[in-house]
Parts: sequence; structure tokens; C-alpha cells
Amino acid sequence: MTPKADADLFALESAALANAKAAHADPRADARAALAEMIVHYERLMRESRRLIRRSDRAELDMNQMNRQLHELAQQLEYRATHDPLSGALNRAAVIDRATACLLEDDMALIVLDIDHFKWVNDDFGHPAGDTVIKTVVHCLRTLLGPEVAVGRVGGEEFSVIWPTSDGDEARDVAGHICDAIADQVFGAPIDRQVTASVGVSWNPKGTSFELAYSRADEALYAAKRAGRNCVKIHSQLPPPLTPPPAPSDAILLE
Repeated sequence: MTPKADADLFALESAALANAKAAHADPRADARAALAEMIVHYERLMRESRRLIRRSDRAELDMNQMNRQLHELAQQLEYRATHDPLSGALNRAAVIDRATACLLEDDMALIVLDIDHFKWVNDDFGHPAGDTVIKTVVHCLRTLLGPEVAVGRVGGEEFSVIWPTSDGDEARDVAGHICDAIADQVFGAPIDRQVTASVGVSWNPKGTSFELAYSRADEALYAAKRAGRNCVKIHSQLPPPLTPPPAPSDAILLE
């Protein structure tokens, strides 16, 4: 209701009420006519008020609908900005953000896994089959770990899991379950072979940078590949000595 409409309706109501009061106070006035005039003006006031209320209600409904649509759009944009379009897993930028935030508050295991011989899947069965493998691996991880665990796709066939924990043995166990679950997963036609993954894990105390956590997990991942794939390697986390002796490239990695 606009201010002018309010003023006009208020003036009409006030005038009608004033006439009725005057007729009631003055025995010579035509009270019936004054009452009839007041009723006419009152009915007009009610009709106008109902019209304005309906218009206000409709405007409120429209506004609520627009707010819902804007909220849904914002959610869609946020999802697209943080998720891989193929698999629905977190994208690389979102993984970095989540892991960095986690390391500011807690100890964290970063689990990095790579599908073994993925190029052969694409070469033998085609890229659509490769896409199916990627989506199935993500589904397998989410089924195993639960919806609250951050699962990301950080490269073509490379994935990561952010696991807040103060227990290095727990991280080792989780990585082992991941490796076994993928090896046991049935991928369906046209893929007629077992799909496995190599897994590397770094356990990182609170305050560790993401870059260091990832480089440790990546070292462990490549140690798993060198060990024959379809296995788990854990970074030892031991700080290097000031003058380290010569050692094999995987000496800092533990079974």
C-alpha cells in the first residue's frame, strides 16, 4: 500500500466517521443518510484494503520465490566452482582449501591414490569406459568412507582423501581398506579386468602446509608404483638429519 493510497483511504474513513458522529450528536441531521454514507465508504475501504493485501501477498510470494531461486542458483554456482563435473568429487582447488583448513585445526592424513594402468583402460575400451571407471572409483570411495569424508579428484586418474586423525595407524588402515575396495570393485561391461590403485599416505601434524603434506603423500604414491602397484605406502614423517647419508630414493618410506 502506497503512502498516497493510505492517506486517501484514511481521509475517506475519517470523513465518513465524522459525518456519522455529527448526525448522532445533532438531532436535526439525517442520521440514516450519514450512516449509509459511512457504510458505502467503509465497504469501499474494505474492498481497496483487500485488493492491496492480495497485491502485497502476491508480491511477498514472488519475493520468496525469487529468494529461493537465487539461493538455489548460488548453491549451483558454488557446487560447480568446487566439484569435478565428471565424478562429482571435489576439484583440486577445493581439495587444497579443505586440506589447508583442516591442517589449521587438526592433525591430518592425506591419502593420494592413482588408478593403475588407466591409459590401458582408455586404449582398450575407449574413453567412455575410462569415464565410467573414474565415476565408479569415486562412488566406491564414498560408499566406503561415508558422505562426510572429503574425496577429491586432483588429476586425470588421481584422487585424494582428507582424513582428520591423530593416529597414523588409523590412516594406514583406511588406506588399506581403500586399496582393497577398489581391487574388489566390479566395474561391469565392457571392462573385463580387475581395476586396482596405488595408494600413498602422509600423516601431517597440525600446522603443516598443504604443499608439504601433498609432496609427502605423492612420494609415497610413487613408492607404491615402484613396489608393483595395487598396494599402500606410508611416508615415514621422520625429519631428515642435517647431513643425510646417501640413501635409496624410497628410503623415507615405510611399508
